[in-house]
Amino acid sequence: MRKVWLLLSMSLVLLLSGCGYNGFQSGDEQIKSSWSEVLNQYQRRADLVPNLVNTVKGFAAQEKDVLLGVTNARAKVGSMQATPELLANPEAFAKFQSAQGELSGALSRLLVVTENYPQLKSDANFRDLQAQLEGTENRIAVARNRYIKAVQEYNVLVRSFPSNLTAMMFGYQVKPNFAVENEKEIAKPPKVDFAAPAVNKPDSAGSAK
Repeated sequence: MRKVWLLLSMSLVLLLSGCGYNGFQSGDEQIKSSWSEVLNQYQRRADLVPNLVNTVKGFAAQEKDVLLGVTNARAKVGSMQATPELLANPEAFAKFQSAQGELSGALSRLLVVTENYPQLKSDANFRDLQAQLEGTENRIAVARNRYIKAVQEYNVLVRSFPSNLTAMMFGYQVKPNFAVENEKEIAKPPKVDFAAPAVNKPDSAGSAK
């Protein structure tokens, strides 16, 4: 009897392996790991916002609408619970993605405004915060790309035969992913050009180019 159970167990293991069961386990863990890194980098960015806003406010308090926009966007992001269930809820995932996109846009507008304040641009604290923000945005882009790849591989497994049979049997479903639309714009790091504007030089005839 023991041999029969052993043979049945071995057969079941081979069957599940052949139908992608192990692939689902591996893929799910990869998605969780990639998502954790995305959240870590988003949090890193959110932590920079208060100091950045306060620094800008010290030189450009009149830009209250832009500053308020960044503050509100950060508050919206902070109010959303990035629970594991979010990864299985396309609607909630889309709202989370939208909120992060709003913060990216608000930060970009803030940095554009700083171009009008030379003293702010030359402030060491601001330059350091701006460099940290750019580095964080780059890390966000890398983390998002890794998550996108992990979800794509997982979703292919869910839809492909015969692993789709295993998916139906154990309740594995397609997971939401970052939208391709505007992906490049959302992931693009905000930049501030600290270079002095180019000065037109007269040509040999004395006219400006």
